[in-house]
Amino acid sequence: MSMRLKIVSPAKVEFLGDISSVLVPGVNGQFEILKDHAPIISALQKGKVVYQPLEQEERIALEISGGFVEVQKNVVSLCVEL
Repeated sequence: MSMRLKIVSPAKVEFLGDISSVLVPGVNGQFEILKDHAPIISALQKGKVVYQPLEQEERIALEISGGFVEVQKNVVSLCVEL
């Protein structure tokens, strides 16, 4: 089983799909979320969210100005301001 990523901004759902990893700009520094990560809720600061969709070779970067991330049972939910 892979990880599921949902990125939501006030305007729309920016991304919904399966990923292998995601790198987020936490308030205490950047951190990576991989499969079977422990449950966590963290604030995000200005920076780049970088994720690797399962069906693509290239990583995708999304510039954010802040938000939150929640990880639970291989589902990563990001609520972000762009």
